[in-house]
Amino acid sequence: MDINLVLVVMVIVIALAFDYTNGFHDAANAIATSVSTRALTPRAALIMAAVMNVIGALLGTEVAKTIGQGIIDISHYTSSADVGMQREGLVIVLAALLGAVAWNLITWWFGLPSSSSHALIGGLVGAGLVSMTTVQWGGITAHVIIPMFTSPCIGFFFGYIIMRILMRFLRNLPYHRTMRQFRILQTASAGAMALGHGLQDAQKTMGVIVMALVAGGYGHTHNIFDEATGDLTVPLWVKIAAALAISAGTYSGGWRIMRTLGRKIIDLDPARGFVAETVSAGVLYIAAFALHAPISTTHTITSAILGVGATRRFSAVRWGVAGNIVIAWFLTLPAAAAVAAGMFWVIRLFVGP
Repeated sequence: MDINLVLVVMVIVIALAFDYTNGFHDAANAIATSVSTRALTPRAALIMAAVMNVIGALLGTEVAKTIGQGIIDISHYTSSADVGMQREGLVIVLAALLGAVAWNLITWWFGLPSSSSHALIGGLVGAGLVSMTTVQWGGITAHVIIPMFTSPCIGFFFGYIIMRILMRFLRNLPYHRTMRQFRILQTASAGAMALGHGLQDAQKTMGVIVMALVAGGYGHTHNIFDEATGDLTVPLWVKIAAALAISAGTYSGGWRIMRTLGRKIIDLDPARGFVAETVSAGVLYIAAFALHAPISTTHTITSAILGVGATRRFSAVRWGVAGNIVIAWFLTLPAAAAVAAGMFWVIRLFVGP
């Protein structure tokens, strides 16, 4: 039996399973505000989010390249003709995925909207460190750590400022009729948010699958390397598989986290929901297209909700719930890294060095 082929298949299957958990874990990001304000029914919101996830996943590959090349350097495994070296590279990727999936399931169980993106990156770092693989700290700092802090700040700031400006324009208008109009607008803003979720999060799975194909010696078989530049490219079947997996996960729900985002942080009205979703979608698009940074959709939408909620009054935000979410954010990278490091040794024990 070709163990490397088995490992490649396992990585692809588990990567798509991670993509699925990402979908139901992060479904709340796109639709919680629309459901909580009754702009959309839960089922209609899920269908729309699932469709927009597929479309968003097919719009670009720059974030996938960042995941595939910018977090850890497994080139010495992928360029080797030694089957044992290739197997080591596959074990690293597999351990990283298992660490990310484990943390996703733990935070989903407790209803905490943590970042699937950071769980995956933490898994890659943990597996990379324990295997003595080069961790590209410069790329992590530029594409992960800095955006990890700046994207929530931007989401909160612009959510607060734009909502303040909007309130000045709306103060003399009839409240109930205005909120009905914003419920209609929320359909568009929720769709934009779901598109950004697909654009960001599905690409991360694409990057991991590409890493596995290259590590297993199947890079040229699937035309992964651009002949002109030598850069990684993402095969169409990988794009479609990742898009469908995250879409299926989104459609399956994620009700625990949806309740946290939609109801436990603050009671949203349609105007605040619209602003939070619009600001979050804008940040996601800029990060994907301009910065090629794999930012967290969870961090962005949660901070935007806090920002628009604070315009009502700061005491209206349930800061205790928000504090638990922030703690989960900070735990995600080291926790996923620790699980991935442990999984690396377990897998290596079974498949050998």
